[in-house]
Amino acid sequence: MGYTLNFAAVWRDIDLLFMGLGLSLVLAAASIAIGCLIGLATAFVLISKQRAGRSLAAGYVTAIRNTPILVLILFTYFALPQLGLRLGKIESFVFTLSIYAGAYLAEVFRGALLSVPKGLREAGLAIGLSEWQIKSSIIIPVMLRNVLPSLSSTFISLFKDTSLAAAIAVPELTFYARKINNESFRVIETWLIASLFYVVTCTILAMLLRVVEKRMAIPR
Repeated sequence: MGYTLNFAAVWRDIDLLFMGLGLSLVLAAASIAIGCLIGLATAFVLISKQRAGRSLAAGYVTAIRNTPILVLILFTYFALPQLGLRLGKIESFVFTLSIYAGAYLAEVFRGALLSVPKGLREAGLAIGLSEWQIKSSIIIPVMLRNVLPSLSSTFISLFKDTSLAAAIAVPELTFYARKINNESFRVIETWLIASLFYVVTCTILAMLLRVVEKRMAIPR
């Protein structure tokens, strides 16, 4: 018995997929922003001279990077309330994805910070800047321009990871695709269109981020 394609059910609810896509992009953007702050702070601790701080930071990075993100999402949403920390579905997911992104970006930033020429710090000290001014005005801007390609890849990866938010009923793209599939039983059509949404969006993001990288790149 052959399967006849019929996209009518998907087109009827295409607005839901666009709504889900919008939320997916917001979730990814919020997570990469918060993840950058976490990763940057962790990176500075990792290269500091405080042995206890380095151990804690390394433990965080190791634990998060070796735990499946779906397990982290379910733990945050279902287990943390038992410990007295209750978050909404969207807040819970952004919190988890930010912690997850921070662990990966910590290593990216650590490598980038170590690659910044030491002469820049010495030049800052020579003109009377404080350590904080040197970090905020010289080291961090140079480091961020060097890691733009990695940040772009991480953002695209986080956007795809937002599909896991459907596990806790966050109404993003995959959630609505599953809803349409369950109501229409058009399996191939629904997931084909949902996949197309992801592919096209990731392609556009990659193109836009590549333009940003070229504009922000340090001249060689």
